[in-house]
Amino acid sequence: MTKIMIIKLGALGDVVRTLSILPAIQEKYPKSEIHWITKENALQLFEGNPYVKNVYSLPYNIDKGEKFDILYNFDIEDEATKLAKDIKADKKFGFYSESGFPAPFNLSAEYYLNTLFDDNLKKNNKKTYQEMMFEAAELDWKKQLCPIFLNEKDKNYAQDFVKRFNINTKELIGIHMGAGPRWPSKAWSQEKIKEFILMAKKGGYELILFGGPEESEKLDNLAKELKEEKIDGYRNNPKNTVKEFASLVNLCKAMVCSDTFPLHVSLALKKPTIGLFFCTSPDEIEDYGLLRKIVSPMLKDFFPEKMDKYDEKLVNSISAEQVLRVLKAIKL
Repeated sequence: MTKIMIIKLGALGDVVRTLSILPAIQEKYPKSEIHWITKENALQLFEGNPYVKNVYSLPYNIDKGEKFDILYNFDIEDEATKLAKDIKADKKFGFYSESGFPAPFNLSAEYYLNTLFDDNLKKNNKKTYQEMMFEAAELDWKKQLCPIFLNEKDKNYAQDFVKRFNINTKELIGIHMGAGPRWPSKAWSQEKIKEFILMAKKGGYELILFGGPEESEKLDNLAKELKEEKIDGYRNNPKNTVKEFASLVNLCKAMVCSDTFPLHVSLALKKPTIGLFFCTSPDEIEDYGLLRKIVSPMLKDFFPEKMDKYDEKLVNSISAEQVLRVLKAIKL
């Protein structure tokens, strides 16, 4: 039995797309026992996952008597790199901390690390995040995809949502409004979202507005504006749990969003997805044959040097007509 520890903290979307490593590990080590350390807000992502025996959240207390055959650390956060250095394992892949800075355990992990600190390499990189993680782990990349596993409770939550609002799910589209505060220009403008919704509704589509706590006020404002147009603004609860959120995404025939957590959830659920890229790399996002990428004509002016800047023209640089054309081309 090969005993394996994986460390991946990071943002929820990063955890979702790192799950793809699991089927590859099982293929290489059929008789393995996989453990994973993450943050508490990501624990639900592992519910029902047959690949992982145990999932731990921070703080993780290291058992000095425990030793693993293999450790993979896919995270450069201080907590992760320190754990990776301190946990005992015969072989280690990925990243650890050296004099307060992330360093690679193995030569194959060096490329991804370099993309984080070399803007020129970042700009010219054509490898997806998954490719770089597989390279760091020295595993064969075959476009593996690991789903989020929804149980009956999750599915019932979604069906109750449909019944409560009497929603026709035949051509139901999800659209996510926001993005994290780190990259303020990642999200499409509210004006363009409203314009898209009005056009999509005229085309016969039903829509669910998605957002988290940070988008609560935006959701309220947009719902009011849509009501003035006599349009029902179905919306998720911004306080949804991770699995509740995923269950509502699973209702949708397609998802429209920027490079954020909902994009990775949608792909994990094998949903046709339209991804809008304003200031982050479209090349680093694996499409799995499901993702249609719409790239802002202004992206090169901001990526990667000005990713942290907000620009009004940038967030309005993808038109509602563009997105609708791509949506109409998808067979729902």
